[in-house]
Amino acid sequence: MTPSPPASSGSAAAPPPSPAVGLEPPAVQRIFESLSELADDASVPRNIRRGAQSARDELAKPRVALDVRIASAVYVLDDLANDPNLPTHGRTAIWSIISNLESLQ
Repeated sequence: MTPSPPASSGSAAAPPPSPAVGLEPPAVQRIFESLSELADDASVPRNIRRGAQSARDELAKPRVALDVRIASAVYVLDDLANDPNLPTHGRTAIWSIISNLESLQ
């Protein structure tokens, strides 16, 4: 007989809140769109697309201060920019996004 899982406190886990992209400054919205374009670009490797999505998710966290979200996104993108498999146009896009993020800080 296997032990049963521990009982929960009575409520199911709530789904994560949706990003409040419409409430951000226009510059952040443009960066968010650039990250979405990079994440959807089939000409870059899959790990770069996943990383762009991760940076986008970091930037969209609703309850975190903007400067912390920017720093987290820059950290993720900096790692991606150093990937040797990244095509030149992808590297340029990442550098541009990093530059735009750093101008907001």
